[in-house]
Amino acid sequence: MKKEKIKDGAPTKYKEEYNDQVRKLCLLGSTDKDIASFFGVTETTINNWKLEYPNFFESIKEGKEYADANVADRLYQRALGFEHDSEEIKIVEGNIKRIPVRKVYPPDPTSAIFWLKNRKAVAWRDKQENEQPEKPIAIDYSKLTDEQLQTLRELLEIAKKNE
Repeated sequence: MKKEKIKDGAPTKYKEEYNDQVRKLCLLGSTDKDIASFFGVTETTINNWKLEYPNFFESIKEGKEYADANVADRLYQRALGFEHDSEEIKIVEGNIKRIPVRKVYPPDPTSAIFWLKNRKAVAWRDKQENEQPEKPIAIDYSKLTDEQLQTLRELLEIAKKNE
């Protein structure tokens, strides 16, 4: 006779309608901790739901990916600059007038730098690393004059001060 596996613990609080709610929460930038708080459960429970309910997990991924893609798109637009049509509402001779305008937003250097540092990190990192030879280079100082040695000492002291 085969025994049925009995699940330990309280029945799940998960409901199918959570899928849509969690997707919307992710669109707002919610983390797993925020999601757990919203549903009144622990992060461990959220992680268990991701494993037990594939639609729940897909809703989280969908919401986060969509939100991240939109933010990346806006950041990209800010980095390059953009323009759009709008309208201003003015009162002219006692009448309300809608005046079409074209708004222009110049490129934003901070957005461009942020984008490049993240997308092209090697080329745009703040600190450029100098390649050092694997072995120290042996220099024969015996052929230098006293004057050349003194100049070398002075240069080394200046270099130490500037470190």
